[in-house]
Amino acid sequence: MRDVRAPAEPTTDELARSWREEPRVVTRQEREAAVRSWLLLSAAHASTSRTEWDRAGIALLRCGALFSVIRMSAELVEAAAGSREPDSVRGFLTAALLGGPAFVDQNSGRYYALVPASTADRPEWRDRRHAPHAEALGRDSYVGVPRPGLNEPHPQHFSYWCMPMHGPAELCDPDAVLQLVAHGRHRLGTQEAVGGR
Repeated sequence: MRDVRAPAEPTTDELARSWREEPRVVTRQEREAAVRSWLLLSAAHASTSRTEWDRAGIALLRCGALFSVIRMSAELVEAAAGSREPDSVRGFLTAALLGGPAFVDQNSGRYYALVPASTADRPEWRDRRHAPHAEALGRDSYVGVPRPGLNEPHPQHFSYWCMPMHGPAELCDPDAVLQLVAHGRHRLGTQEAVGGR
C-alpha cells in the first residue's frame, strides 16, 4: 500500500532560500518600497517620517537598532576618491563600499554610510580614533535619512543617496568603510605634509 500523506509545509528557511534562488524581476518601485518600509522600522512614528519624506525629502531615524551610520567629512571622502567631482566620488564609493548604501548631506558637507548596528560598538569607533573626519553614530543617535529614490542632487532637497540601498538590511561592510576612512586619512596626511613643506 502506498503512503499518500501530503507533502510537509516548507520551513521559513526553505522559503527564504527559494526566494533568493528563484529568478525574479523586482521593479525599482518595489525595491524602494521595501527599503522605505525597512527604514521606517527605525522611526519614532512611521507616519510622521513618511510625511517628512514626502514634504522635505528627509526623515529623522534612530540609529543603533537596525543600523548604525559612519559619518565622514566630504574632505575625507574626496581625498580618498582623489576627486571632488560628484560622479567620480560616486564611482569611487561604489567600488570602495562594495555597493553598500551611502548618502550625502550637501549642506553639512558630510557623507553617511549605513552599516550593521553593532559597528558603532567596535573599538575603533567607540574610541573615536578617526575623529574629526569620521565617527560612528549608534545607540542614542538620530540621523536625517533621505527618502529612498532620491538618488540625485535636487534643488529642493539638500540630502540624497549617492549609493542607494538595494534592498532591506543590505548595508555596507564595516571593514570596507574602515578601509575607505584609513585611505582618506592617509591621503589627507600626505596632502598636509606636502603642503607644509
